[in-house]
Amino acid sequence: MVFERACGSYLYDTDGRPFLDFFCGAGALNYGHNEPGMKRALMEYIEADGVMHGLDMATRARNGFLDRFQDVILRRRGLNYRVQFTGPTGANAVEAALKLARKVKKRANVIAFTQAYHGLSLGALAATANAFYRDEAFASRGNVAFMPFDGYLGAGADTIGYLRRFLEDSSSGVDHPAAAIVETIQAEGGVNIASTEWLRELAELCRRFDMLLIVDDIQVGCGRTGKFFSFEEAGLDPDIVILSKSISGFGFPMAMNLIRPEIDCWKPGEHSGTFRGNGAAFVTGAAALRFWENSDFSERVSRMGAKVRGGLTAVQTRFGDVAITVRGRGLIYGVDAGCPETNLRIARDCFRRGMIVERCGAERNVLKLLPPLTISEAELEQGLEILGGAVRAAVEQASLAGA
Repeated sequence: MVFERACGSYLYDTDGRPFLDFFCGAGALNYGHNEPGMKRALMEYIEADGVMHGLDMATRARNGFLDRFQDVILRRRGLNYRVQFTGPTGANAVEAALKLARKVKKRANVIAFTQAYHGLSLGALAATANAFYRDEAFASRGNVAFMPFDGYLGAGADTIGYLRRFLEDSSSGVDHPAAAIVETIQAEGGVNIASTEWLRELAELCRRFDMLLIVDDIQVGCGRTGKFFSFEEAGLDPDIVILSKSISGFGFPMAMNLIRPEIDCWKPGEHSGTFRGNGAAFVTGAAALRFWENSDFSERVSRMGAKVRGGLTAVQTRFGDVAITVRGRGLIYGVDAGCPETNLRIARDCFRRGMIVERCGAERNVLKLLPPLTISEAELEQGLEILGGAVRAAVEQASLAGA
């Protein structure tokens, strides 16, 4: 399949066939393809010979983005952060966050969590749990201790208490960590959702044991859960927040860390990178922030998310003979139909019917739904109908195989 163009919620192949995009560049296109406001701002900037690559120099585009982000996002939430542009990808930002945490606390160890995904460069890979990504590296991946994520040990298990015991005991074998790095929703890990209570307890544990709290909001930030930051519902105030993917709004490479001022101990040029001054990304990123000037867009995402949950619940009810598990928040949902083969069959059938979905989880056993936040109700209903048809076909095929 070769895709030729894209607009809104659709990709089009070279024959003009439309594909409803419930993948959205793995979360890099929260506002859909070629969103008109961002496209217009970009075209005007290019026509005016705007600076496209500025390294760390001050440019109109860079300053414009920073001013907008401060006014629209940080001040309205009472957050006080410094912004560090780290390089083009989320993994670059993860590397910088881990490096800074170790520099601040003068300790090497970091706590990460089961089923976590933080990137594939070596520092980020050390904090990524899935053996699928780790086994091919044949490199040292030390200075990270993995602890169970919320729900990993089953319903009712106190995984924060489990972590606390390791930290309290000087003979546990876990060195005093510099930080804990966490995703509030483990998207790649299978759409595993940390409860508000669990996140608050983790934040308190970090304070008690003098550890920094790093929230990796790369995939589920920028509005994916309904709020701009996924941790807002829990009322967290992380020491470092990692943003990438949809922070540029248009799919341009851009990554940045939000750093509490009191821990900003970087020396000039100490953590550098060639592509930290992407003028195009600054322009589209600033234009994207207009969606967050009031609460309307956030409320819309939450309403559309409720429609997704309702549609997926209907699929569960209709095909009760297949154990389908649904979990999600906002406009990220995971659908687990029981086994990797069934999920692969459903994903392939969705594609044949004209919809793109991603598989995730330790065994690629979960379908991950990431529709554009700007999707219309009709498009959302179309996607749920396609998914329902693909599940029905998978159930029928499984029944025939069993017979």
